[in-house]
Parts: sequence; C-alpha cells; structure tokens
Amino acid sequence: SNTVTWAAEARINTNVAATADGGIRLVPQAVADGMELDPAMMGTLGTPVHGLFWWSAGTGNSTMATRNITLAPVAETVGETLKLLIDARDPVDIPADARELFLSNYYPQLRNSMELSSAEGEGALPEIRDPELVLTAVHVPPVPAAKPDRRRKAANAAKAAGPALELHWHWEYVIGEATTKHPMVRDGTGHRADAFETRLLKNVAQVLADFPLATSDSFPHAPSLHPGSNEPVHMKGVPAARFSTEALPNLATLEHVRVDTSGSAPDYTELTGTPQIGISTKGTDDGDWFDLGVTVALDGADIPFGDLFLALATEEEYLMLPNGHYFSLVQPEFEQLRRLIEEARSLQEPGESLKISRYQAGLWDELKELAVTAEQAQAWEKSVSGLLELKDVAALPVPDMLDASLRPYQQEGFSWLAFLFENGLGGVLADDMGLGKTLQTLALITHAKTKAQDAGESALPFLVVAPTSVVSNWEAEARRFAPGLKTKAITDTLRRSGADSTHLVDGSDVVITSYTLFRLDNEAYAEQKWAGLIFDEAQFVKNHLTKASQLARKFPAPFKLAITGTPMENNLMELWSLFAITSPGLFPSSAQFADYYRKPVEKEGDAERLKQLRRRIKPLIMRRTKDAVAKDLPAKQEQVLELELAPRHRTIYQRHLQRERQKVMGLLGDMDKNRFAIFKSLTTLRMLSLDPSLVDAKYASAPSSKLDVLFEQLEDVVEEGHRALIFSQFTSFLGKAKERLDAAGIEYAYLDGKTRKRGEVIEKFKSGKAPVFLISLKSGGFGLNLTEADYCFLLDPWWNPATENQAVDRTHRIGQTKNVMVYRLVAKDTIEEKVMALKEKKAKLFTSVMDDDAMFSSAITADDVRGLFDG
Repeated sequence: SNTVTWAAEARINTNVAATADGGIRLVPQAVADGMELDPAMMGTLGTPVHGLFWWSAGTGNSTMATRNITLAPVAETVGETLKLLIDARDPVDIPADARELFLSNYYPQLRNSMELSSAEGEGALPEIRDPELVLTAVHVPPVPAAKPDRRRKAANAAKAAGPALELHWHWEYVIGEATTKHPMVRDGTGHRADAFETRLLKNVAQVLADFPLATSDSFPHAPSLHPGSNEPVHMKGVPAARFSTEALPNLATLEHVRVDTSGSAPDYTELTGTPQIGISTKGTDDGDWFDLGVTVALDGADIPFGDLFLALATEEEYLMLPNGHYFSLVQPEFEQLRRLIEEARSLQEPGESLKISRYQAGLWDELKELAVTAEQAQAWEKSVSGLLELKDVAALPVPDMLDASLRPYQQEGFSWLAFLFENGLGGVLADDMGLGKTLQTLALITHAKTKAQDAGESALPFLVVAPTSVVSNWEAEARRFAPGLKTKAITDTLRRSGADSTHLVDGSDVVITSYTLFRLDNEAYAEQKWAGLIFDEAQFVKNHLTKASQLARKFPAPFKLAITGTPMENNLMELWSLFAITSPGLFPSSAQFADYYRKPVEKEGDAERLKQLRRRIKPLIMRRTKDAVAKDLPAKQEQVLELELAPRHRTIYQRHLQRERQKVMGLLGDMDKNRFAIFKSLTTLRMLSLDPSLVDAKYASAPSSKLDVLFEQLEDVVEEGHRALIFSQFTSFLGKAKERLDAAGIEYAYLDGKTRKRGEVIEKFKSGKAPVFLISLKSGGFGLNLTEADYCFLLDPWWNPATENQAVDRTHRIGQTKNVMVYRLVAKDTIEEKVMALKEKKAKLFTSVMDDDAMFSSAITADDVRGLFDG
C-alpha cells in the first residue's frame, strides 16, 4: 500500500551543466522541505501544472512494498517545456555540435520560461541581456540644385533644397558575446521578447508624439517615424532638423534605446528675426514693363527668392536653406508678400519672369510699404509716382485757348488728364453723366497744343472716336469751347469720299470719326501720327471680343483715353476691355484677369479681391458723381408709376405668359445655345406689357394701359408749360405715342436710329417749338444735352440701369436750372415688375466697383430668367 503526505511549497529550477564532450545537459531540480528531490522519482500535477509529487521506496518484500508519496504546491509557474522535462525523468543532453544553435534559439526561451542554474556557477551560462532598440540616424548632405524642371511640381521643388536625414531602426539581442540583429517587422526567425518589445515601443511612442510623419504597425500606439517596414525613413527640411535637434537627444535618454549617428550633422538653426524685404525695378526693352526684383534677408542671411516664393505658393509652414538654417513662413510679412507676388504673376502669361507694368502703380505702392528698401528705375519713378496719389498731381492753369471756366472738379480732371498725357499713360475718364467730360477733354487737347507751340513745335492732332450720332455734337462742342482748334469731322469712308489717308488729318488739331468708320478705315487711321486716341462713349468697345475693341487695343498711339459714364454695365470683363485699350500693362491677360478677379468677385462674392481691384484701378480712372461734385445741380425726383392692365389687356398678357413660360423653361438647360430664343420670348412679354398690338395686329382694338397713364400725366405737363422727354426701347411703341400726340394736337419731336436730319429734330425741341420729345433709348441714350426738359418718362424698364441713367441724364446735367421729374411706368403683375427687381441687383455691379464696396451678382443668368417667370 501507499502512504500520501503533504509537504510545504516546492521550488523548481533547471540545472545547465557542461558534458565531457563539450555538450550541454539539462536536468530539472526541485527542493522541498529543505531536501533536494531525485529527478528520476518525481512528476507534475495538473494541467497547467499546479503541484509536484515525488516518492520514496517503502518497506517489506518486493511484492508488498509500501511507497511513500508526497504532494506539494509549486512556487513558480511551470511552463510546458519544464513540465515535459520533469515528467521525462531523464536528463536532456545537447550534443556539442548543436550547442550554438541551442544557445541562440532555445536558451533565451528557456530563460524566459524557467529558472536556470549551473553547477559550475553563473559564469558557465552565457549572459542574456534585455533587447535593445537601435536607431541609426544618417545625415545626408544637400544635393546640388539641378536645372529647373517645369514638369516638376512646385511643392516638390520647394522641398528639394537642404540636407536630409535617414532613419534606420532595428532590434539587437545579445547572448554572451553573440549579438543578433532583428528587423522591425518580424520575419519568423529567432526568439523575440514580445512583451518587452511592446513595452519599450510604448515608451518610444511617447517621445515621438510630436513628430507625426507616418503610421506604423511597428509603433501601433503613436504617430511613429517608422513606416511599418524594414525600409529606412527619409526626412527632409524642417522635420529633419527638428528630429535631429529634439527627438534624437530625447530618444537617447530612454533605457534600452541606443542612438547611433553617421555623417556630418548640419547646423540646424531656426531663424526667428523679422524678414527684411527689398524691391527694385529695372528697365526693359519694352518701355511699359520693368523687371521686378525682390530680395529677402533674415537674421543676416539672404533667402533665395525662387525657393521662398515656391514655398509660400504651396502654403508650406517652414523653409530650409541648404546650410540647414530654417525659418517659419507663418509671418504677416510673408503672407502679404505672397499675396502681392501672386497677384503680379497671376496677371502675366505663364512662364514669364517677374515683371511689373508702369500702370500697376497700386501694386508697387503696396510692395513699397512692405519693403525696407525700394530702388526705382528713373523711368519707373517718373511714370508712377504721380499716379499713386491724385493730390500729388499739380493743378495746371486753364489754357487761354479754352473758352470756358472749369469747375473745381473739372480742373482736377483736366490736371489728371494732362499728367497722364505727359507721361504717356492712358486712363478712363468715368465721371457721372452730365458733368462735362467733353469739356475736360477739350481742356487737355488745348493744353497739349499750347505746350507744343510754346516749345516751337508742331502739335500732332488728336483722333476722337464717337458714336455716329455724337460726331456732330463733338464737333459743335469743340467749336464752342475751343474755337482756336482746327476741328474736322469724318462722315464717310475714304473709298466713298474718294480721298486718300492723308485727307484724314489735313492740318487739323482734332479729327472726329465714328466707331464704324474707325473700324472700316482702321489701316488708314493707323498710318497717321496722332498725339492721342480718344474714345467717347467708350462703352462701345466694352466687349473685348469685338473687332472694334481689338482694333482699339492694337492702334498705335502714345496716349489713349476712354470717356464714358458707364465703364461697366454687365460684368468685369467690360472694365478689363477699357483698361486693355488705355492701360495695357495694368491687366495684361484677359484670361488671367477673369481667373484672378472676375470669378472670385462675381461668382464667389470675394470682398477682399474686390477691394484689391478697386485699389489697382484707382490711379488710372477718374470718377466723380453728381451728388458729390455738382451740389448746385437741381434735385432729381424719381417715381415709379405702377399701373393696372385693363381687363382685356390682362387676359391677352396672361394667355401669352403661360405659352412663353413653358417655352423658356425648356430652353434654360443650355442658356448660351438658346439665348436668342429666350430673349425673344422675354421681348414678346415686354411688348405685351406695353400694348398687345405690338405683338399681333389682331389686338389693335385692345386698349394700351401704358399710353392711357402716360397721357394722363402728359396733359398736365404740357398745359403747365413744362418740357418732357419720352423714352422707349421699342420704336413701334413710340409710333403709337406719335399717333396719340397727333390726335391730341400736341407738337413733338421724334428721334430714332433712322432719323436723317438729327440736328434739325433736336433743334425743334431745344428751341421750344415742340414741348415733347419722343426718343428711342438706343439713339438718344448718349450725346445729347437736353437741359430744356424737366420731365422724363421711361415707358419700359430694362435690367440695365446704366441705359436708363443715360437717358435721364440727357436733361439732369450741368446747365439744368429746374428740378427734374423722372417717371418710370411699370405694369403691375407683369414681367416689368420682375425686370425692376433684377435691375436693382444688376445696379450693384457698377456701384460696387466704382463707388463703394457693396457686393453684387453677375450678368443675367439662367436663374435670373427663371425669376422673371416666377408667380
């Protein structure tokens, strides 16, 4: 029989001993109650092992022997390997030829899973150190700059300069004198201390938390600088500098982390001073353009401007120099420099060197404010300095040849024009309508002739281009205010008149021609030498795609002036067209202007870009409003007369409205392709709002509510001795008004595009023979001075407010002594009400650029058209 007893806790280890042939013997050893147990007579209890048992031989004969079995709990965790070794009850011998393999692959695992001892003492066992994480940082010198590659992205080009850093990570395991390197990504070979590596990587991750360059499987707990593979990490620029100066020293302080470096470490120094910016201009073969030089220094170091601008353009936070010095780009000076240089580049064709036009005085002024030093070419300084502030333009005496007294604002305008002329700069005289733009221009022309005579020179003539209907008026104004000038009006083509090109000038001081003749005989005009080219009512060349505008831009003249009260009516490209003619270097490229100004302002409502545009055009455009400078001008009272359509008139209108709405809504998907058809429908509805018979003769008996209201007003106006102008865009409707005037026995004058004896018609009204003047908006919107009238009726509203303002200002202008009453007749619940609302929106386009900083919408769009049909 057997006896079982309990013992105190047993302790177990494994003895490692050398064999006679140089091998290794592994023998489990256990001690309990101070007694060493026999390895051949013991075993383990449970799975996993929780105890140990052993036995001793009992007493009696062999068949009846009694065994003494003792049980004891174990103090240590017994792993599977030790369990097998104990239960085998025999030593395990490692032959001499497998010794190294055992020590490198199995010994570390045994050491981690059980307690080892040696009969020869600890020195007989190889020392196993804790694993070490090794970072090798290789400093790579900067690569010499290669020739610029246009295909290389700007971002890569900006980051290419400066030294670099390569990071190589690996693990090292040391057993005795043998060192084994392991990659960061396990390859399945060799023993790895998983728990130890995980703990150490967490510590490293905390140090690297400020350097989040890449995620990694090797550093799962932090934004690590290792890419999760065995490839090195490449760093350039500021990340390399910060890692070298901050991260490496911190990593070196961690236990079980070793930092090795190779290569020469650059002088990584952060420059923290204030940027010192310098600018300069240098003349080129093109007198309008100057090379723009920009220099930047920081803490005494010169910064390569090309690298700097690329970094700014790609919104980098830092820039590193080839010597390792670096600095932050997040500074107000750099942001302002970036914006200004970006503007200069954006207005040039791609690939050009950095230039600035003498017309871009505003841009130069802002650069100059930013710079510490500014070196100006003499020609540049002469051209630009006076433009920056109008108050710096000296007032000039009015020439004796001018038979007129100039008002203060006209004197200012004349002096400004003279400055532009004398410096070979062009501009836009955009005073409000009725403020005497023609008189100011004549003052310039007489000034130029007087100055030439004083110098003993022969004065070249000025060429004035005006609408056909205005040519005679320009000639009359010239003779009135400057009788000493030899003025000549061209009224026919050279072919039809039988004259040659020299006949155009023929000893004149001022030659006046029409836009049509300027286009037809352009080569002949271009053959002559002119003092300057003047475009009156310059809105005729506002479309830069037209032949007239293209010819105006190409025309050879040392001075070009655009005169218009409405330099822009629909969109910013109209403004570009005028400056492309008069000041070609201000916004050289139409496409670049559209991208830089038109799209952000019109489509995106960019208020800052709008302010920037206003600053750029300010030196080269003169605009004053009547409210600001003509305070003695009598008041202009405007009133909208809303009228109800008569029942039958309403029925006809609604019937056509439904038909046209259905048609237009189906066309709006392609606004550009169907624009003509859409506007034809809109015109039909506008005519129906006036008089149904304008659309179809079968409605001849239908009443015209608009004419009924007009004549209710007109009867009192005429009886009280007032004079009235009546405008409509539709000559057919003016014809209806003529019939009503004839029936009422009221004298009238009539003017449209077909009127032959225009001067006689105008004189009939001005002399008082006719109290009423019927005028088509297209023919009478400019070139007329009709201050005799004090009433103005606009029979049909349109969404271009400039057109209406031009009509009203035929009477509300300098010379008017009576209050002016303006009536706009609008049919309620018709498209005319929608047009009035759209006109308010459109008016903001002009006002925002010329007069204030209000935002605005673009030219008429598909959504605008939909709005016209709502309700």
